[in-house]
Amino acid sequence: MAILFRPFLPIDKTHWIPLLQQELKDLDFRVWPNIGDPADITYYMGWEVFEGDIDAYPNLHAFLSLRAGVERFIGNPNFPRNAKLIRMIDPGLTESMVEYVISYVMRFHREHDKMPEYLEPPWGRLLPKRAGATSVGLMGMGHIGQSCAQKLVSLGFHVQGWSQSKKNIDGVKSFAGHSELDTFLSSTDILVCILPLTPQTSGILNKDLFYKLPKGAAIINVARGKHLIEEDLVSAIQDGQIGVAALDVFRKEPLPKDHPFQNIDLILTTPHIAGITSPDTAVPVMRKTITDIESGHLPDGLVDIEKGY
Repeated sequence: MAILFRPFLPIDKTHWIPLLQQELKDLDFRVWPNIGDPADITYYMGWEVFEGDIDAYPNLHAFLSLRAGVERFIGNPNFPRNAKLIRMIDPGLTESMVEYVISYVMRFHREHDKMPEYLEPPWGRLLPKRAGATSVGLMGMGHIGQSCAQKLVSLGFHVQGWSQSKKNIDGVKSFAGHSELDTFLSSTDILVCILPLTPQTSGILNKDLFYKLPKGAAIINVARGKHLIEEDLVSAIQDGQIGVAALDVFRKEPLPKDHPFQNIDLILTTPHIAGITSPDTAVPVMRKTITDIESGHLPDGLVDIEKGY
């Protein structure tokens, strides 16, 4: 058994490789391009797959992605043939995503973006709402979605989730499937998209969906830029159907300087930093994944290629 790590980002050499070398010091750990015999490689760690990877490692068991999303790998013609795909479930990334979502939910719940209109006398015209009076709807109830839901419940919000199958989470109302989407949307004041990107979810944040939300609803997208039809959001913001939006992901990144989002105050943008895989917390997860597979157990993060997540 040998483990191959292929560096891709500048942080790989300064953070990932030293921590992996320490965590895997009792195993045969190799760093590309020092592969040795490709037939030795049973685990491949990285951010991407590259040309030729499909047949390069004849005994590969699994590709361990450093990313939470898997759309770069599913259907990729270079993905290693017959290898399992393991997506990253990193406690540090999850914590960061939860913090991001909570920060904007609180901002929108307390209507911070309306404060300038209340600064002129007389003061005191805005009566703060209780958390329970705001309904937060989470689209996508995987590991990160459930973590966000649990935190929002603890803060007193009315929380509901929509996913492909029903979930049983204390304090969270569960909706599932296309038939229940409209009902879910109609009672959601702040909509959070944490969906995996699949052919079925691409473009799901569109004009039709926006007008099924209560007028003035808020949008938070921390999933993928391709979930959103950007021109539909601009129109919905301009006519007041969507009150405000926080976007961390975009169809084109970095966001072009001449993009319409750059000039709309009610569309708040951040540079894809809601959640970033942290080497400190992710490296032990990768060690556990290898141990689980070697022991014959199903690892956390095993991707169903047919479902796309």
